[in-house]
Amino acid sequence: MSLSRYETEARGQPNSPNYRIYFKTSEGKYISPFHDIPLHAEVDKIATKEVLNPIKQDVKKGALRYVANVFPHKGYIWNYGALPQVCVPGQVIQVKVLGILAMIDEGETDWKVIAINADDPDAQNLNSIDDVRKQKPGHLEATVDWFKKYKVPDGKPENRFAFNGQFKDKNFALEIIKSTHEHWEALMQKTTNSGEIEW
Repeated sequence: MSLSRYETEARGQPNSPNYRIYFKTSEGKYISPFHDIPLHAEVDKIATKEVLNPIKQDVKKGALRYVANVFPHKGYIWNYGALPQVCVPGQVIQVKVLGILAMIDEGETDWKVIAINADDPDAQNLNSIDDVRKQKPGHLEATVDWFKKYKVPDGKPENRFAFNGQFKDKNFALEIIKSTHEHWEALMQKTTNSGEIEW
């Protein structure tokens, strides 16, 4: 799949609540990264309730939300993104899914897909969560540790995990992705009552 056919357009002042990144085709047609980019692409925080669903800075209680440093980590410890066409910085990349982690966030499962950029030099050697464990010792443990503690600086308790914090394999992850994509398709066909999404 050629991902170079997507371009971005920034609007507003960076690091402000008004800052947005819009997507468009190489022909200049504006598109929604949530609806118009195929599932097999990755994007950042999507504004699901805004027309064209631009990428935006996360806002909490009217203030820009930044991720605090949680010793020994500084900010996000890896690239963080979203998969389009599922229900759950301005760049579209192709990734290879390796596994998944089930974090419990406010009583709901918040799936964390573990993937690698398909163009990363390590991608040819990383094909499963076990490969990550063997070839990148400590990365998975650091990931669980970070997700467990990243909300603590905001006065919240440590996050919990399903499956005792164990990563599930690639096949399990692909089934979760397929299931959430089917929920998105049903929503687009208006066969579910999950609220409105601007498009």
